[in-house]
Amino acid sequence: MPLNRALILLGPPGAGKGTQAKRIAHNCSVPHLSTGDILREAIASGSALGQMVKPIMERGDLVPDDLVLHLVEERLSRPDSAGGVVLDGFPRTLPQAEQLDPILEKRGLGKPLVIDLFVNSDALLRRLTGRRMCSIGGEIYNIHDLPPKVQDICDIDGGKLIQRADDVAEVVKERLEAYEHQTKPLTEYYRSHGVLEVVDASKSIEEVNKSVSEILRKRAPGCDGHL
Repeated sequence: MPLNRALILLGPPGAGKGTQAKRIAHNCSVPHLSTGDILREAIASGSALGQMVKPIMERGDLVPDDLVLHLVEERLSRPDSAGGVVLDGFPRTLPQAEQLDPILEKRGLGKPLVIDLFVNSDALLRRLTGRRMCSIGGEIYNIHDLPPKVQDICDIDGGKLIQRADDVAEVVKERLEAYEHQTKPLTEYYRSHGVLEVVDASKSIEEVNKSVSEILRKRAPGCDGHL
């Protein structure tokens, strides 16, 4: 059964938002929406908004809030979003959250349910700097917690494992600082609105999914998100 509302996943880089979002969206038969995917789709479509976004992204600049919100609202207007959506990586800032609320109300999705995937900074640093990706198939490993059978070699296709440029320690620290400054205030905003739940995301993927499912059973009983 669908969620019948928007589920927003908050959390710093490396908290596992994408993994949990995909599981929940699949089991609840609702779209998993990330702003990156929405922006890329708009550019590929050649729409007027896509043409406005393309040069901004090519320069590596942040897309202004008004454009992102227009694109999110357009995506929410499609029939497959009527039963709810899982928002991954949006909103990122307090102004975005404040402007998203009336859009959700307008689309009949009411107040969102917000889950903050909390992981302390030391655990995040270990998780992100230890992450390695297969250069062929894109499979993800972690040299600390999920190592390959053979060092630096993918178990599946034998591809070389590489470290992404944004997983280097110095860059990770910058990303976490940016999150604390820009996105963390969202937790207080949503807590004050009575829609925030917090999950310890330092645990295994299965344990985190179980905690998320328990929250959904209580607050969105149409779907518990568990696979």
